[in-house]
Amino acid sequence: MRVSGLAIVLAIACCARPALSDTIGINGISRTYTVQLPSNKPAPLVIVLHGNTQTGADMASRTSWPAMAKRDGFGVMLPDGLNRAWADFRPNANRAGRAPPKGTDDVGFIVRLIEKFIADGTADPKRIYVTGVSNGGAMTMTMICARADLFAAAASVIMNLTDESAGACHPSRPVPMLMMNGTADPLIPYQGGRGTSRFAVAGFWSTAKTLDFWRQANGCETQDAAAVDLDDRDKADQTTVTRIESRCPQGRDVMLYRINAGGHRMPGAFPDARFPRMVNAFLGPQNRDIDGAETIWAFFRRIP
Repeated sequence: MRVSGLAIVLAIACCARPALSDTIGINGISRTYTVQLPSNKPAPLVIVLHGNTQTGADMASRTSWPAMAKRDGFGVMLPDGLNRAWADFRPNANRAGRAPPKGTDDVGFIVRLIEKFIADGTADPKRIYVTGVSNGGAMTMTMICARADLFAAAASVIMNLTDESAGACHPSRPVPMLMMNGTADPLIPYQGGRGTSRFAVAGFWSTAKTLDFWRQANGCETQDAAAVDLDDRDKADQTTVTRIESRCPQGRDVMLYRINAGGHRMPGAFPDARFPRMVNAFLGPQNRDIDGAETIWAFFRRIP
């Protein structure tokens, strides 16, 4: 019987080594994070940034990142945003949900964590990756805008740029970028503007415009190279996935996973929230044809 990579991840999830919580001082403030480190060092390190109202521990328990880290021998770090939010390049007035305290330096926080794990020999400085969901996706793009020199690749899930975040974005070098957005997202509209949710705010770029921004930053051609419809493995979720590729110089890949009819959700094989039925009603369907973390790690691990 053939066993899929996703099935292996789920099997490992039952016995993966528990992630540990720790703190670090940043500008006189104690910041918290969750981390799962490999036995063999130095190793790749994936930084996973939670969405608004969430914590790093939520991302550890509701995604396959810890299981894959155990399976493939890399470190996974899940920092906590102050007030359960990230200080990305958007002004607080243009946010939905929680906002970070005034003066929060999340770029400095994440950079300090990277420096810590490089200094102690845990992390391979050539294989540092960052990914995030929603507000964490915005913070992921912010990290590339501010400190592209630190990262081998990045992946943003259910997030688009805005005029403010794009205007402040000046990457020091090209960084491979993966995006993963749903076409029926009520908070971060695929076509841009303001989402249909009463909690949504206006001003988002479309996914196509955001994708084009990263293509230009990486020196890629503006048109799609190919669009591949992936297998509809779970027809009950009422969504499908299309992978859209780019023509880029070697080592500068830009890729989009379009979740057709997907909501403001991380694709995965198990629920991404405590109350999935309620979340379905407010945020739209979760795709289960792919595992978001598994897909992102497959993109990361081939770079460099």
